[in-house]
Amino acid sequence: MVTDNFKKIRLSLLYFPVVLLSFVILFLYEYDALSTGSYVQIQKNTFLFLNSKLSQYPVLEYNLTQLGDALVILSLLSVFIVYIPAIWENLLSALLVSTVCSVVLKELFAVPRPAAVFDHNSFVIIGKTLTGHNSLPSGHSITISTILTVVLFAFMPRKLIYKIMWYSVVFVVGFILVSTRVGVGAHYPLDITIGSIIGYLSGVLGIFINQKHKLCAWVNNKKYYPVFIVLFVIGIVLTLNRITNENLVIFYISLAGLMISLYIIARKYVEE
Repeated sequence: MVTDNFKKIRLSLLYFPVVLLSFVILFLYEYDALSTGSYVQIQKNTFLFLNSKLSQYPVLEYNLTQLGDALVILSLLSVFIVYIPAIWENLLSALLVSTVCSVVLKELFAVPRPAAVFDHNSFVIIGKTLTGHNSLPSGHSITISTILTVVLFAFMPRKLIYKIMWYSVVFVVGFILVSTRVGVGAHYPLDITIGSIIGYLSGVLGIFINQKHKLCAWVNNKKYYPVFIVLFVIGIVLTLNRITNENLVIFYISLAGLMISLYIIARKYVEE
């Protein structure tokens, strides 16, 4: 089912997000907000309002926002390497596209973070205070949207009613996760909006590219399991370090995912 779903991906799926992104650009143009300063100021009141509302549950927000970290969210999907490798074949391709887009666009736009512009007492900052000039687009939003796009198409139901329900569930989950970036005071609303659109585009492009060129077909080859075993061990060490520095529930969940996947893939490799 999953493999068949990926084969159905067409570039026509890019039309709607491209149109949506065009509307965002037209909106900024209409309000003369294509310059860095204007882009920030036009969102100031909206950012402050949303930040004040979303930050009312700081522990929950800070845990959820960690899912925008590739190490954390991918650890929850790591078991699919063994059981549904097609997901990871397309995930790796999609994440390659999204990483390039994120790095290039952040460098190109160089928009200052909220904490680099506004008085720190005027809004809520949860976690580290980010003051760099790399706000647009939101990297966490790109990562979340890219991964959810791959998962969306991987498990797409056949019946229309179930498709609508599945789209709705994934959209709501994605919306909640990306909105945390405003809640923790790290990004402006348009940062996460644009980041989410780019993430979706990256997901579709990554799947399409992998289906055409089979860039990551090696994932399904058991002789490469030692590579993943090493990566899982490194991931466990990094996660343990994060638990030491920030004792968050989401890191324990991430650690559990990695340890279970490590056990499964190591056992499968030894059995072969």
